[in-house]
Amino acid sequence: MNYSVLVVEDDESILDLIEIYLENENYIIKKATCSEEAIRYIKEEEFDLAILDIMLPDKDGYYLCKKIRESFNYPIIMLTSKDDESSKIKGLTFGADDYVTKPFLPGELVARVKAQLRRYNNYNLKTKEGTGNILTYQNVDLNIKSREVLVDGQEIDLTPIEFIILKSLLEKKSEVLGSEDLFYKLYPDEYYIKNNTVSVHIRHIREKLGVQNNIITTVWGVGYKIG
Repeated sequence: MNYSVLVVEDDESILDLIEIYLENENYIIKKATCSEEAIRYIKEEEFDLAILDIMLPDKDGYYLCKKIRESFNYPIIMLTSKDDESSKIKGLTFGADDYVTKPFLPGELVARVKAQLRRYNNYNLKTKEGTGNILTYQNVDLNIKSREVLVDGQEIDLTPIEFIILKSLLEKKSEVLGSEDLFYKLYPDEYYIKNNTVSVHIRHIREKLGVQNNIITTVWGVGYKIG
């Protein structure tokens, strides 16, 4: 399968370099140098993944990430020149799945693209066998096979990463799942450092479940549990 990737970067030398390496992996690349151009492509074409530079000449990458998340769940990788936690957390807050700090090795970016597409592909994998396994707590139902999450019978829209977190917690029920364990479920190839990556995703899940359905409990200094 030839995946379609949107790359938004105002530095054309970096843009061309990314294109060369991803095309070598048989990805179909669509390039944009500003948010306005990218938004036009997003409306006209279908993509499997987006790579967004934060610093763009018009609207920044955070704005573009938010616009994509209003309609699509495909993976978003942010490119940032700032190797600081606040920039990365801000990207995750707007719906990004991963981030790469400039300057980067092209092979690292390719590896992250492959990992995100593999996760997204697994997330979207459907089955025709019955209703599948369902995890339930109070009024929240998670169907492992159909990848659906229902609250009071109404489907809510989770990203692949959010689905993995909620599924992992529901499988453990009242047991505490450590932040480090959750991190490695999301980013198995990365070295764990204590940061807010997991907590940002947890916050998004809580917001989507609604204040009346806050089934995720924080165990301070340890991790999270259901109930």
